Amino acid sequence: MSEADVQNEQIHELAHKAMADAHLQEAYRSSTLRLYTHRLEAIAQVPGFELLRERGRAIKRQVMDHLDFYLEQFSTNVEARGGKVHWATTGEEACAIIVDLAKRAGAREVVKAKTMVGEEIELNEALEAAGVRGVETDMGEFILQLAQERPAHIVAPAIHKTRADVADLFAAKVDPERTEEPERLTAIARRALRQMFVKAGMGLSGANFVVAETGTIVTIENEGNIRFSTTAPRVHVVLVGIEKIIPRFADLAVFLRLLARSGTGQKLTSYTSLLTGPRRAGEDGPDEMHVVLVDNGRVATLADAKMREALFCIRCGACLNTCPVYRKIGGHAYGWVYSGPIGALITPQLAGLERARELPFASSLCGACREVCPVKINIPDLLLHLRSKAQEETQAPPKPKGSPVTERTSMLLWAWAMKRPWAYNLGASLARLAQRFGAREGWIRSVALYPLSRWTEGRDLPALAPKSFRQTWKEL
Repeated sequence: MSEADVQNEQIHELAHKAMADAHLQEAYRSSTLRLYTHRLEAIAQVPGFELLRERGRAIKRQVMDHLDFYLEQFSTNVEARGGKVHWATTGEEACAIIVDLAKRAGAREVVKAKTMVGEEIELNEALEAAGVRGVETDMGEFILQLAQERPAHIVAPAIHKTRADVADLFAAKVDPERTEEPERLTAIARRALRQMFVKAGMGLSGANFVVAETGTIVTIENEGNIRFSTTAPRVHVVLVGIEKIIPRFADLAVFLRLLARSGTGQKLTSYTSLLTGPRRAGEDGPDEMHVVLVDNGRVATLADAKMREALFCIRCGACLNTCPVYRKIGGHAYGWVYSGPIGALITPQLAGLERARELPFASSLCGACREVCPVKINIPDLLLHLRSKAQEETQAPPKPKGSPVTERTSMLLWAWAMKRPWAYNLGASLARLAQRFGAREGWIRSVALYPLSRWTEGRDLPALAPKSFRQTWKEL
């Protein structure tokens, strides 16, 4: 079995493991449902929210159609204001640049704000190999660093951890006095991190947006740790993917209204910081600002006219919160940094389709992700495109456990019945009769008959309506 086959097989294994963990299932269900509900409440308060989405999409399309121009404009404006821009084609190049900056700054510790690109390029591992300690300061990332885990969600990286999980972890790694009170847990983390902000020789952040017109770095947060990371150390490094650029400062108003409402259901996050160059005379802040612009597969995605749309993503996480598959299998089952529907799109682009062949198939294609995306990325359509590419360009995976013969036979029988209305209607009538013994409140929790029993092992089966559409139509 090749390395790619092993990785693809692990996707299935991790998914089955997550579905069998009731504790994990409840953590994902409650957290994603809360974020999804908050989003609905937040967008209901904005007249013309659909027009905002259209405007956001139009801006992102404009950027991707002229990305070279806007990157050059951004770079010129950053350096005109005292910053330094570094270009990294690969993750390895980006890590090497940051390690070199840390050494030049004499930094033994680097305080890190939350950055998904940092996870993508495995920056912590690169820093550690160079003898530099990377300290996560985002509460969720801090928890995961203690637990030695990867993020499970784009916005809420520790979404799979319950309060009790965090209490146990802090008691084992930070403070022996166990508590489940959120305020006290936050205070424990704050005490541990405040010392690091003071002693760190370098601070590193990502960016939610970068503005070409002014060379401005925009960071959005709810905790305040990014402001410490970007102002307390003498050197500030910004690590950002090239797709995060927006053309004009005025465009920021559109994305600020879209991002917070879509991601967490807030009108605006607690802290929005606009950073334009290092500190000037009479100001607080770093003496140096370095911006590392990362490609790492994004240019190849840009070159694919069909997949270019995936680069519109503003990393709000709304598609994860609404996705029935993500809610069931969780973030770690996707096998890389980016999870959920958007992860199923961009992971094959950035990590390689051979390595992530199974991800485009980890979707019901229900379209819920498309409905909530603030920039209207047609995720189901792009997933279908990737499925086609996976069949054409990659080797078929090993046969799954079970009986593929049974699956093929089931599909043939289904196709046969769909072409014969009398057979389809007879089957539906028999199914309605059988479900009288197993359906409760519109759902069938368990089916003894194979292969439907395989379905109900991991999810409920919607019961058939008492009358078919054809019957109702005739009566009307």
